[in-house]
Amino acid sequence: MATYVTLIRFTEQGAKNIRETRRRAAAFREEAGKAGVTVREVYWTLGPYDGLLVLDAPDERTVTAAMVALGALGNVRTQTMRAFDESEVGEVIEPGGGGGGSSGERGAGGASARGRRGR
Repeated sequence: MATYVTLIRFTEQGAKNIRETRRRAAAFREEAGKAGVTVREVYWTLGPYDGLLVLDAPDERTVTAAMVALGALGNVRTQTMRAFDESEVGEVIEPGGGGGGSSGERGAGGASARGRRGR
């Protein structure tokens, strides 16, 4: 299953009914499960976003349907992104090679991959 991260912002309706947020999260977890989406983590956050979900789903269509259903309730707006773990991103970067090495491995020119990112 693929992993997805969803950023959440409360709508005015969701903010007015903040005391119900844990009940709504539990209901979403149950409904998402019925639709084939596993809710791994639910976090409430400070800052520009009000929450974060970590989800597993078999495909984009399934996770999109779950997010559309959640948004249709009117309490939140969502932004969902596909997330890749270390081995998955290795397969993307080096097809057939599995990515190998650690995330701080040095590449061409002696600079670490982490150090080159900001240039």
